[in-house]
Amino acid sequence: MQGEDAELTAAILAAQGGDESAFRAVYRAVHPRLLGYTRTLVGEADAEDVTSEAWLQIARDIERFSGDADRFRGWAATIARNRALDHIRMRGRRPAVGGDETELTGRPADSDTAGEAMESLATGRTMALIAQLPQDQAEAVVLRVVVGLDAKSAAETLGKRPGAVRTAAHRGLKRLAELLGTEDAPADLGGVPPQRNRSCGVTQSGAPTQKDM
Repeated sequence: MQGEDAELTAAILAAQGGDESAFRAVYRAVHPRLLGYTRTLVGEADAEDVTSEAWLQIARDIERFSGDADRFRGWAATIARNRALDHIRMRGRRPAVGGDETELTGRPADSDTAGEAMESLATGRTMALIAQLPQDQAEAVVLRVVVGLDAKSAAETLGKRPGAVRTAAHRGLKRLAELLGTEDAPADLGGVPPQRNRSCGVTQSGAPTQKDM
């Protein structure tokens, strides 16, 4: 483990020991991508509130978490998804989750499609296009590319098989390429791996702390 993942893992361990600065570093590193995922579930208007609820639970339960940076991202995404579905149920709306998983059991792409996506998937324009995808594809794309989960972790978050998640992500990226007016998702997306924050250092003053929660 190297670079920002090693820094994030160290920050998580320190936060579990009650280090407020470390928790703020964890928040800064994970929050933007977690918010992007929540937007695909509840929409722009409610995403901030739902993500804040997820962070309340993360702060309460972080001492019980066990694992490295990758596992933490998956754990946090699962919490955010559960809070989002709770929010949808409380509002009386139909949960905006994927349909019949049998639609996703075709052969996955030969390559790791999510690994070929570019950082612009996190931009407002492309996130708006993601919102036009079927929900299963939108979640798979955001979890793989924006949150940065591997297929296994994304599958655990969604309660599906890794092959189904790979297929959904591949189809979603292919559809995004069509929406962007291109023929080939990997070519348009530039062969850049999922985005990573460059540093876990804290520069934002508004990040919540365990004490605040």
